[in-house]
Amino acid sequence: MLDFITLSIIATTYKSISLLMAEYGYLAIFGLMLLEGSSLPVPSEVVLPLAGVLVAQHTLSLAPAYLAALLGSIAGLAIDYYIGYFLGKDVVYKHLSIFHIKKESLDAFDRWFEKNGVASVFFTRFIPVLRTLMSFPAGFARMSQKKFYAYSILGTGIYDIVLILFGLKALSTNNAVITLTSIGVFAIALYLVYAFAVSKMMKK
Repeated sequence: MLDFITLSIIATTYKSISLLMAEYGYLAIFGLMLLEGSSLPVPSEVVLPLAGVLVAQHTLSLAPAYLAALLGSIAGLAIDYYIGYFLGKDVVYKHLSIFHIKKESLDAFDRWFEKNGVASVFFTRFIPVLRTLMSFPAGFARMSQKKFYAYSILGTGIYDIVLILFGLKALSTNNAVITLTSIGVFAIALYLVYAFAVSKMMKK
């Protein structure tokens, strides 16, 4: 059962994002996903399902909404990649607070990238939070840009469409409580996936 504080946070976040998306449509989706992709605290777990809800309500169309989300995501991921690529690990580590990243977490992601290589870029695109942070180790390692974009587009493309379709199919209701609760439960489930993945990485 979700507690009152959690529901309040979800409701506030949902309302703020929904107002932006209702006002600016595809541009808002692009901008929000760009911020999320560059490791800023914007929840794709809310943005993408809400895009699906707006598609179900015929406010937006599926293809442009998906394209805006994908382009925003890739643009954001590219920002982190190039920061790591051109500035290097030492500079990034000095400014982790800007990205709200813990040094221990980035160390773990870096070790996991070194061990798993390009496959980590694809598979981590399905894991909340981790899906954006893995761009830094890819940049540190100066991973081939072609491979970075290929694996990122493939993984992110799947992630984005799944969450949009979740909103389209599961949240197309006029009941606000059901919508907010569904998003909350879904976000918590995705966070548990993230927490499990991080715990595994920390042990390596």
